[in-house]
Amino acid sequence: MRQGGHAARQMLLVRVGRRRTAPLNSAPTLSSASIAEINSIMPISPAPMGVATKPLDPPAPGPVVIPLLPGERTLDRRVKFCLVQACTLASLFLGMTAIMLAIGGADPRWGAACLLACITFDGVDGALARKFGVASPFGVQMDSLGDMTSFGIAAPIVIYSSLRGDLPNGLLIAACAMMAACAAIRLARFNVSPKDGRFFSGVPTTMAATVLALGVLLNLGLPPVAMVVGVVLIAVAMVSSFPYAKLVKVFKLPPWMLLLVLFGAMFSAKLTFGLVVLAYLVSGPLLWLHQRKQQQPAAV
Repeated sequence: MRQGGHAARQMLLVRVGRRRTAPLNSAPTLSSASIAEINSIMPISPAPMGVATKPLDPPAPGPVVIPLLPGERTLDRRVKFCLVQACTLASLFLGMTAIMLAIGGADPRWGAACLLACITFDGVDGALARKFGVASPFGVQMDSLGDMTSFGIAAPIVIYSSLRGDLPNGLLIAACAMMAACAAIRLARFNVSPKDGRFFSGVPTTMAATVLALGVLLNLGLPPVAMVVGVVLIAVAMVSSFPYAKLVKVFKLPPWMLLLVLFGAMFSAKLTFGLVVLAYLVSGPLLWLHQRKQQQPAAV
């Protein structure tokens, strides 16, 4: 009996070895009874539930935290950085105040005064950041978002409140929406474009908001249609590629020109303001033509 059992076990082992070494595409040769016998000798236990059959991927790294203030983070630099950001937030808050005043039905001149205060804080924060040496990418983005709120949204809303009822509502909404869209394009293009120390590419949003705010404060007395046309022209000038001089270059004009503007404002502030704005808008295309002529090769 022992010899018979040993022979049977040897036969099963030979059959199992043939089964494992057979090609994959060969047909099985074992009967169902032989398979049952093999399973009784070598049972196949399934993998337990919840156990992974392959190694897990390494965990993804966490988010990279970039410091808001690059460089040495001393208490003095942090205080200066917070002061700069406070000026930016003050400009944003004043822009929101101008919007609320315009929506609430207040005198549009109050909103225009808030816009002029926004422009003041917008100039102060950049000057302080450069003076204190705390300029940062975070500050650039904050300044851009504040400008969009104050000059891209608040300024058109103030214009809308000052002209509401004098023009068809659809026409007025379209002009103010165009102003907001062009301001967004102008700010986004400024953030990704190389900086030129001499000229702006298109009218800056700060200058556009200044013109609109002063136009409301001075009450130019122009027909409402002319005011809307002026808003559209300023919006187009913002997204144009015409070079416009920065204020530093404007103040370097001959003294007689500045005195002429001063005397003109004494006699008629409204007329002088309109002529100065028109001259600034026209200066961009004229400078562009002058640069094109200089770039053309001289004829032989």
